[in-house]
Amino acid sequence: MDMFSKLTNLFQQALETREPSVNLLESFVEHWKGITNYYIETTDETRPVKETDIPWRLKQMQDILVYEEGQQGREETGPCMEYLLQHKLLETLCTLGKAQYPPGMNQQVLVFFSKILVQIQKPLLHIINVYRPVQKLIRLCGLLGSQTEKEEANFLFVICTRVKQDPYVIKYILEKERLPKWSGSVSEDTEENGTKGSMPSSCLAASIPGSTSSLTQHSPTNSPSTILPADAGLIHVLVHLSKSQKSRVALKASESLLLVASLPDEEAAECLVESTPLCQLLVERLCELYSQLPPKLDPAEIHSFPLTHWSAPLTQDEESSSFPGSEHVKRFFAWLDFLDHLLKGAPKILAVKLARLIHHHWLISVLQPELLQMSEISVLLNTAILCCAVRNAQSQALVEVFVLFLLGGDMKSELRLDTKTHMLRYHLIEHCDHISDEISITTLHLFEELLQKPHKEILFNLVLRNLENRCYLTHTPGGGEDIRQFDHYDPIGDHEELEEDPFFTEDEFNSSDERLLPQSQLFEDPCCSGHTQAVEIVNSFLCLVPQEARTSQHFQGAGYDTYVHDAHKQLKECAALSISWNWPNSLKPTELSTSSLDFFEGHFLKVLFDRIGRILEQPYELNLQVTSVLSRLALFPHPHLHEYLLDPYISLVPGARSLFSVLIRVIGELMQRIQLIPNFTDKLVHVRRQLMDLDGESGVDHVTLLKGVIVLEEFCKELAAIAFVKLPSIDDVEDNTKSPNLDTE
Repeated sequence: MDMFSKLTNLFQQALETREPSVNLLESFVEHWKGITNYYIETTDETRPVKETDIPWRLKQMQDILVYEEGQQGREETGPCMEYLLQHKLLETLCTLGKAQYPPGMNQQVLVFFSKILVQIQKPLLHIINVYRPVQKLIRLCGLLGSQTEKEEANFLFVICTRVKQDPYVIKYILEKERLPKWSGSVSEDTEENGTKGSMPSSCLAASIPGSTSSLTQHSPTNSPSTILPADAGLIHVLVHLSKSQKSRVALKASESLLLVASLPDEEAAECLVESTPLCQLLVERLCELYSQLPPKLDPAEIHSFPLTHWSAPLTQDEESSSFPGSEHVKRFFAWLDFLDHLLKGAPKILAVKLARLIHHHWLISVLQPELLQMSEISVLLNTAILCCAVRNAQSQALVEVFVLFLLGGDMKSELRLDTKTHMLRYHLIEHCDHISDEISITTLHLFEELLQKPHKEILFNLVLRNLENRCYLTHTPGGGEDIRQFDHYDPIGDHEELEEDPFFTEDEFNSSDERLLPQSQLFEDPCCSGHTQAVEIVNSFLCLVPQEARTSQHFQGAGYDTYVHDAHKQLKECAALSISWNWPNSLKPTELSTSSLDFFEGHFLKVLFDRIGRILEQPYELNLQVTSVLSRLALFPHPHLHEYLLDPYISLVPGARSLFSVLIRVIGELMQRIQLIPNFTDKLVHVRRQLMDLDGESGVDHVTLLKGVIVLEEFCKELAAIAFVKLPSIDDVEDNTKSPNLDTE
């Protein structure tokens, strides 16, 4: 160890005593002349570069430049660097690399450039004798059949890293590149119009001819995008390398694109948008990957497809163990996730341009015709793909793109006969009531995913704009709403259609074993009437299903309270989602000038109410999806939504429906059908045991009806739990009753 220390000290002293200004330059020039002499003296043109001394000499030149900078400091340019710049060594090396003489020279040049740009701290890319050879070397990357993809990706990553450090140098690196010509039906003029206002999607759809599935239009191989144009610059090459079959190369290229796209400098962002095809190439790649999806994919596999991170490599094990076509699905969703990730960090001008192109060139030009065509197979598959895409979207920009595409920008109350304001929105809502149960379930799932997104306009567009003026309420002669007093309200007697129904009696509702509170305790404290009224709402849902149609009491842990914990958790999520949406805390006063006769709940709620009205006739899976969407809506803490979906006591205008009134009709139908089925309760319990995998399959008749009754019972318990977790606390009610006294003082 002592001997090693002595040798180290001797070497250190030797380095300190030498004169770098003379010896370093001589050594640097000597190594360069050694490289040039090789080309003069050699006669073997096939000898690989690794068998020559060129790699060693390049390494020595690199070390000298790094050492010189360490001695001189960043502010000064040393003689070796001056020599490299004045004699255009980088230009010469770039020419030698292009000639591939000796064989493999391009790889050595890429490594030399990369290490110089990494290890030299002084900014170099703004110097003409640096950025010109760098531009030339960039154009040598990504060539067909290249054997140096790894070195190319590393070199480009180094370039992008230096640009990230000094954004102003991007104008020296980027060359104005040729923009790709779009073959889609949406022109650039339409694209420009889209930036000034939200063009109705129905207008855009009208210009898009119906076509056969885009999933079969393009061949997944021999894509023209694999051949780079002659003037390809940094962006073209990076997008090309991001398609590499070598996962590390593709990852490095994608990381480089993220570095360039996240430049905070506004001038640099404008340069990327106006002078490069970055956004166009990214969206072109998205459309290309979409076109490669096999047309016979199983929609169920798409539904359960996990979130694919853009940086996750596709391994051979995954390819062999997954379903047919899964590698194409993964590549598509990985690229969509990459765009989502890029949109998060991109400056506004770049994010807006990219989002607009995604909207016009993928969603409108490619995906919308698939959703509007007659082929049920194509509609089902593309709806499943769209559903998965919406679920995975995280960036605000991408979420807004999906909202604009699916719902449009109209915020006025809907008209019953208006089916053309946003054609796609109307068709998707109608697909929730499609003749194909699979399409209905998938489309309902799409809307459920949409309701998970932190975007205020989603709920307003689908529901709230139609409830804004509370036109569903009747008015008293004095001008106020006819809201019945809860302590005198008969939840059945006020529904005129069921007043004389022999199947509905007070005994049916008062015989429940699952009342939240006994009637005698509901009115003991007058100051807690608000809390009491809310409790009555809970009891109304719990008592809705008749005793002979209930099965919970036959199973341990199947009571209403099992839903309370989940409802509380989901309510907190919805409250957190909507906390910044500035929703009112109280109901909006109604206006007599508003025509209640024109009330329309909107196409979305209409379809949901129609579906829940047929709960006894629909497949079990479809019923679960319908109730799931309605439960999600009921959880949102908007007073109008809460009143319309969870208050059984509101008095509706003629022709209007609420969720409770629809359920009342279902119960009326159920009680009539119960009379026609012998041993109804026993069969119901048996079917429930089958659903819980406690009993095997058997030949029970009326299975669809029985499963519908079970879903109905569980749905009513879930609504009761939601109403319960929304209960005002006793303290809040007492504070509200005392607040007028504070004003009088």
